[in-house]
Amino acid sequence: MASLTPSNGNPHVVEVTDATFGTAVLEESRQRPVVVDFWAAWCQPCRIIGPVLERLAGEYQGQFLLAKLDVDANPQASAAFRIQSIPAVKAFRDGRLVNEFIGAVPEESIRRFIGTLLPTEADLVAMRAEEAERAGRVEEAERQYREALQLDPSHTYAKLGLGRLAAMRGSLAEARALLEPLRPDPEAERLLAAIEVSEWAAPGSNGAGPLAAAERAAAEGRFDEALATFLREVTAGQNPDQARTAMLKVFAVLGEQDPLTREYRRKLAAALF
Repeated sequence: MASLTPSNGNPHVVEVTDATFGTAVLEESRQRPVVVDFWAAWCQPCRIIGPVLERLAGEYQGQFLLAKLDVDANPQASAAFRIQSIPAVKAFRDGRLVNEFIGAVPEESIRRFIGTLLPTEADLVAMRAEEAERAGRVEEAERQYREALQLDPSHTYAKLGLGRLAAMRGSLAEARALLEPLRPDPEAERLLAAIEVSEWAAPGSNGAGPLAAAERAAAEGRFDEALATFLREVTAGQNPDQARTAMLKVFAVLGEQDPLTREYRRKLAAALF
């Protein structure tokens, strides 16, 4: 977590600058929501809304951080977020802008704005479920994911968790039923691809030949070997489209940041173009 200096002794309000915006706002927003008040000393409406934001930051006791940025002293951040009128209030979560408003709006409107940033009861239950899942307490995790869905039947994170647990215990039809409606969510795509790749290990599912052998290798986790064979089949095999599709499924399982995905995406692009 970034090291933050409180403003006027309030630990939930900080002054930020062009130099500190990256750490104090974007980095910090990966830990909790950050609300940025773009203001200036000459701006009368800013003097109205600023104290309200500061009071609410104290009232919510750290559930969000209020960051105050003087637009006159910090032109880079102001230009980056196209500040043309103040007060401008922008909310960040997970390193990106998620909500905003302009002008001295009523306090009730500000409270609703802040409410959109904070975790719901279903969010909190789903987060506890993920902690249980990571600790290997699978039954507890499943119970809590289902509790989150009772609170919010459309809760994507809880559905992803239940789909992941169903896939882990081999209930593939249940996993698909949970995950298919969530497409194109990246985690849903990854899990569905992983299910399909795992099925390549089933007896008789592949047939014979190098493409079948590569599919079995991928199902067993030998991804480097599988991708190398798929690539050869793309360039010189009898079923290049099938090989290319198989590579894309493996990429989805590994994730875009995996070194193998990066390596073989480059090789696949070179082979195709």
